[in-house]
Amino acid sequence: MREKVVVITGATSGIGEVAADRLAAKGARIVFVARDRARGEETLKHLHAIAPGLEHKACYADLSRLADMKRVAAEIAERESQIDVLVNNAGALFGRRAVTEDGLEMTFALNHLSYFVLTNLLRPCLAAGGRIVSTASDAHKGARLDFADLQSSRGYSGFAVYSRSKLCNILFTRELARRVKDSDVTANCLHPGFVATRLGDHAGGIFSLGVRAAKTFAISPEQGAATIVYLASSPAVADITGAYFVKCREATPAPEARDDASARRLWEVSAELCGIEG
Repeated sequence: MREKVVVITGATSGIGEVAADRLAAKGARIVFVARDRARGEETLKHLHAIAPGLEHKACYADLSRLADMKRVAAEIAERESQIDVLVNNAGALFGRRAVTEDGLEMTFALNHLSYFVLTNLLRPCLAAGGRIVSTASDAHKGARLDFADLQSSRGYSGFAVYSRSKLCNILFTRELARRVKDSDVTANCLHPGFVATRLGDHAGGIFSLGVRAAKTFAISPEQGAATIVYLASSPAVADITGAYFVKCREATPAPEARDDASARRLWEVSAELCGIEG
């Protein structure tokens, strides 16, 4: 990864932080997007300690807001003439329904649309052989998309909505791979495992307590980050695209995640919502 540029979201904690550390240790220069400036500055110091001499960069944005998604993508594109790896990893689980200033349900905006917007706006910067890696989850199993209610306005359940957002991640990767198939760019996604991270800690109420209790049985962020690092750096996957990985191996997602018509429709709806030509 020497002299490679890696752009990553969700890098100030959990598996994103570990992945950024490991890729920096391999020689990559890390450009990460953070919401919290204090945590971002700590992450930057950490990266410089691991890989001194590289111009690691922190960018700040609230990736649930369309304006911020577009602004930070434009800032990165202006500074980075070439990006070798884009890791879409930001995400959260919300116990109660919240709506963004754009009128979008928070989980859908952050967990799916931020992947969609950043990827589309940074695609022109991707180098030959560039890789797009997106963090999904086995939580997608059992989920189904209701295109009449993508904003989850009816019968909100935090985990169910999170599961649908992870289904979106896999469908997005599937359609993205189809759209870039004639280029040298690959797109893959992964299930990191059930990891002991901050995810769900602030979902609220009994739900947060349940999540924290369940994490007693979770794997470490170091274990969870392994597949991100593998997809970002391993020569073994240089020619693989449109796949779903678990424990650094290709796996088969649920049938709903292999529906090409849904993948195409989700792309078109997302492009319309974001005002982006897909």
